[in-house]
Amino acid sequence: MNILKYAVAVVVLMLVGFVRPAMTAEYMEKNDFQKKFAFSPGVITKGGRIVWLAGVTALRDESGKDISGQFEPQVRVIFNDIDKQLKKAGGNLANVVTMTIYVTDPRYIERFAELRREMFKDGNYPASTFIAVSNLPIPGLLVEIQGTAVIGEN
Repeated sequence: MNILKYAVAVVVLMLVGFVRPAMTAEYMEKNDFQKKFAFSPGVITKGGRIVWLAGVTALRDESGKDISGQFEPQVRVIFNDIDKQLKKAGGNLANVVTMTIYVTDPRYIERFAELRREMFKDGNYPASTFIAVSNLPIPGLLVEIQGTAVIGEN
């Protein structure tokens, strides 16, 4: 069987449900509280490549505009930067399985959950910890996100 016939056979089997692509992550069932704040209680992974992300912050948006002291723009730039880093490793933001969020004001938790729901539209949220700190290392920073991603094997 040549490679083209093999590829067509695999696609047909996938379409009828006999063969499925390997899942990198299995998201544990969420209770109402976890759904409200857009996080999973746990994520089970097997195989794949693990990417350990350093904490990401943002004081400027993509156009270079100062976003010091602006929570939502900082979160959006951070998620975009994480996605860019993961694309370099062959993945994307959806591959994040755990994240730690550091914020300077705990009242940001609900807005952060809304933003995370936008970023993880499929409802497969990373397992997460939300930590309020008195400040971050540079004036104007309101949020820092550190995470771990698992990128599926090809």
